[in-house]
Amino acid sequence: METKQDPQATGTAPIEVKPLTEERMEDFATVVNPNHRENHCWCLSHRLSATEIRERGAGDRFEAMRSLSAEPIAPGVIAYRGGEPVGWCSISPRSQIPLLERSKLIRRVDEVEVWSIICMVVRGGHRREGVNRAMLHGAVEYARDFGAPAVEAYPVDPEGRMDLTMAFVGTRKMFEQVGFEVVGVSDAQASKMPRLIMRKML
Repeated sequence: METKQDPQATGTAPIEVKPLTEERMEDFATVVNPNHRENHCWCLSHRLSATEIRERGAGDRFEAMRSLSAEPIAPGVIAYRGGEPVGWCSISPRSQIPLLERSKLIRRVDEVEVWSIICMVVRGGHRREGVNRAMLHGAVEYARDFGAPAVEAYPVDPEGRMDLTMAFVGTRKMFEQVGFEVVGVSDAQASKMPRLIMRKML
């Protein structure tokens, strides 16, 4: 199933969550890099080496991401409200995210073949409207459709508002709202706060 919808999402229209495919690449760009800045991450930093980006996209990071979007398991999902792209969530089997797999800071807690959420972005003008919650629901259901036994995320637990430059990691409260539980604390930090290891069993 391609479309996931959260009936509890607030706002003027329901939020639908769909996997990133080749034909949705411009929607992805609208959320993460509308100006197509050449040196933008394009959510590839954890996935592809510089050599692989050259091989897959002739050095063009957008085209390298397009090549990933053509694979059987999408590199993430896009949230839409009223047909307009409003959010992005990077989710894949952890085994398909090489930098995370090799990380000495965010280590596996056990042998469960988890899927991992490593980035979440909501467009300006659409925040505080339930997009993150709906997007997480959709991302989890996408993983469930592929038989994932569990989904993990690595957020922080800020006392106040999160530094927007590191907001892509998410917050403990955000993940708890959709059923994730803390299963460990990593050695990684964001905004000088420890990144938790949170998991939702499926």
